[in-house]
Amino acid sequence: MGQAKARGPYAGTPARKAEIVRAARESFAENGYAKASLRDIADRAGITHTGLVHHFRNKDELLAEVLAARDSEEWQQGLAQVDSPDQLAPYLGELIRHHQKAPELMRLWIELAAAASRPDHPAHTYFIERYERGRAQFAEGLHDEAARSKLREDLSPERAAVLFHAVLNGLQLQWVLDQDLDIVGPINDFVRMLLDRDDR
Repeated sequence: MGQAKARGPYAGTPARKAEIVRAARESFAENGYAKASLRDIADRAGITHTGLVHHFRNKDELLAEVLAARDSEEWQQGLAQVDSPDQLAPYLGELIRHHQKAPELMRLWIELAAAASRPDHPAHTYFIERYERGRAQFAEGLHDEAARSKLREDLSPERAAVLFHAVLNGLQLQWVLDQDLDIVGPINDFVRMLLDRDDR
């Protein structure tokens, strides 16, 4: 078992929480959500079970934090790597292949998103805000003059953003159900349908 560090209960809280989230992400990916235990996660993080529950009351809270952290990482990567329409499809292909390396996390994300559709679910507000932010960011990118010139003439950036998230999430759901399915090719096809406007 890992040795807990002798620190005050609030010392280094952000760093400690980040370490717990990293440990939880590893445990969920390796063991699945149902089999992952708080004690295993605490051991991976090098703290006691009591120390872990000081920060996170249960696995549900930890799962939501794991997925939120992954979202945050991917938002930052997207902002850094995609600054023109031509870079969108390659970035998405890379992102999907990265997700496919951890199918259990993909499955957990899909399950949590569905459960959070209930207004009383703890993650309900998070998912509403996540999709609002994602749609706004995607639409904002398409309002750029260069991107707007490539977008299908009969499609607004706002509607394209809704379609984009529907297709991306729907393809990942299909892959979780059938992991032999190619979804990188279809996402590339979809981006071309959105952006490769031919004005000739």
